[in-house]
Amino acid sequence: MPRVVIAPDKFKGSLPADEVAEAIAAGLRRVAPAIEVLECPIADGGDGTVAAAVAAGFAHVPAVATGPTGERVETGYARRGDTAVVELAAVSGLSRLPAGKLAPLTASTLGVGELIGKALDDGCSHVVLGLGGSASTDGGAGLVRGLGARLLDAEGNELPPGGAALLDLRRLDVTGLRKADTVVASDVDNPLLGEHGAAAVYGPQKGATAADVELLDHALRHFADVVRAELGVDLAGAPGAGAAGGAGFAALAILGATFRPGIDVVLELTGFEDKLAGADLVITGEGSFDEQTLRGKGPAGIASAAKARGIPVVAVAGRVTLSQEVLTHQGFSAAYALTDIEPDLSRCLARPAELLEQLAAKVASEHL
Repeated sequence: MPRVVIAPDKFKGSLPADEVAEAIAAGLRRVAPAIEVLECPIADGGDGTVAAAVAAGFAHVPAVATGPTGERVETGYARRGDTAVVELAAVSGLSRLPAGKLAPLTASTLGVGELIGKALDDGCSHVVLGLGGSASTDGGAGLVRGLGARLLDAEGNELPPGGAALLDLRRLDVTGLRKADTVVASDVDNPLLGEHGAAAVYGPQKGATAADVELLDHALRHFADVVRAELGVDLAGAPGAGAAGGAGFAALAILGATFRPGIDVVLELTGFEDKLAGADLVITGEGSFDEQTLRGKGPAGIASAAKARGIPVVAVAGRVTLSQEVLTHQGFSAAYALTDIEPDLSRCLARPAELLEQLAAKVASEHL
């Protein structure tokens, strides 16, 4: 009886990873009813990281925290033993903006710090912080503020939230800062500043104009200068410092976190290597299979792990733009797209589960 591990990431804006896995499993069973299927939804550190941990056996701990523009939001984290998995997107992400109204200069990561604080209150001592999908470009100032740091202006007043306010930062008080053994998990390795930094690369996605980007980069540079002067730490150029609007910077420089590729962390959390034992095929995928997929995204990590075990890997996606030559080089036997069976992209987005079942049935008939 064939054994298949199904380890997809989400189809962004269409279907969460666990539902992607369910649809693929259903399609496989259409063709091979007796097949042994192991579902292992994954993420790369961004939205879906907590869900992947919960699917792997972590408990979901509900919480209420401050959203990106000050409103209270219902959220939560994943816990197993003394390890907490906290996802920035779940509390300070773009999806948490009221009515989707962007706030590039004032959105904050305060709620992320509050959520980590709750995990510490609950007895956790190790934190995995998934960075991605943020609504803010505040350099993680809100994050550390939520954990007890104070960011003060020239008069000794607390700064208002958001990245723009960092221009007025004069003093960073970390005497009340709470810390834990923290690992930052992210699929991006951007530095904090400059043309490849948090403001320039990701600011426009959060509503920042060209002038806003310049202002935010200036503010983040000032923040980094103050951190260097106060703490003697210079990590603005560190890989990952620019993740999630610079939240990676505060985590690394102020909390002393360790940065790791998000997919590597998630594969450890989910015990993916153990699930590969005895597998005949691995199926992974995400919404768009393109050049970005090869740069630290979930499916690339899955292919690498399976390839090391000599297990064939097939990808399914909403659309595929990579050539078979590139796919083969990256360890994929084949890639299948929803657009192969439904050329209308709007229909693919409207009924992805149904189409995924059809696609998975095709995979089963050709690879099992």
